[in-house]
Amino acid sequence: MRSKGLERAALIILILLSLLCVVPLILVVTSSFTSEKALYLYGYSLFPSEISLDAYRYLLTSKDQLLRAYLLSFVVTFAGTACSILITTLLAYPLSKPELPGRGFFSFFIFFTMLFNGGLIPTYLVYSQTFHIKDTIWALIVPGLLMNGFSVILVRTYLTTNIPREILDAGEIDGASQSCIFFRIVIPMSLPILATVGFMSGLAYWNDWQNGLYYLVRRTDLFTIQNLLNRIQSSADALKNSTADELFKQGMNIPSVGARMAISVFAMLPMLLVYPFFQKGFIKGIVIGGVKG
Repeated sequence: MRSKGLERAALIILILLSLLCVVPLILVVTSSFTSEKALYLYGYSLFPSEISLDAYRYLLTSKDQLLRAYLLSFVVTFAGTACSILITTLLAYPLSKPELPGRGFFSFFIFFTMLFNGGLIPTYLVYSQTFHIKDTIWALIVPGLLMNGFSVILVRTYLTTNIPREILDAGEIDGASQSCIFFRIVIPMSLPILATVGFMSGLAYWNDWQNGLYYLVRRTDLFTIQNLLNRIQSSADALKNSTADELFKQGMNIPSVGARMAISVFAMLPMLLVYPFFQKGFIKGIVIGGVKG
């Protein structure tokens, strides 16, 4: 009887936590379909007091800028995720070998990067003055997102605990090179953890706006969807000035708040559509990759 009470309490807590995750998404969607006047007068609501499509009409007047930002977001996310998976796996694979000289030192060095970093200003100076990636598309791919210690540790743990050593030894006995073993044995057997790391990396790239804010000064044409959203949020005038004259001629109010919500819907829609397909592999990879440290 007591166990049933605990189960019900746990279920209620999970429902409340789920609502805390879902309600903000619903507020964003409903606000994007609410008129600007109603938003200012009554604030945000789960049920629109006055339905309006002005925000989406306004965004469609700048569809070229929106489509370019969307395309760049897909390009950066795909390229960055592919490079991140490759680099992470190339580093995790040798660390999974017990006979690697200095294995403990390298593992500690990777863990250390999870706790401390060089700081914002030194990092900016290195990337902008040494690697010269400022105002290039590499500024959206390399800084801070290309690899992280947590993903390396997850992949290393998975390779150590889920790929039998005998299979790797059999490949070496058959004369396979390390690159052949890596691409033909290790990679196919690591798809769950690679899907997990890839999803986390793709989510980080899709939602990133800081790299564009820091490193894109003149090349605003390289703005991703998140940079465009940040620009709208930081200064509503940046969106108003683009097509204000045409909107005034049409007698339409400029939906600055509604436009922010509408572009947020555009920004989160791809991830909402993709996540159900990765959910099973994502959970499995996290569980298996995090069993041992």
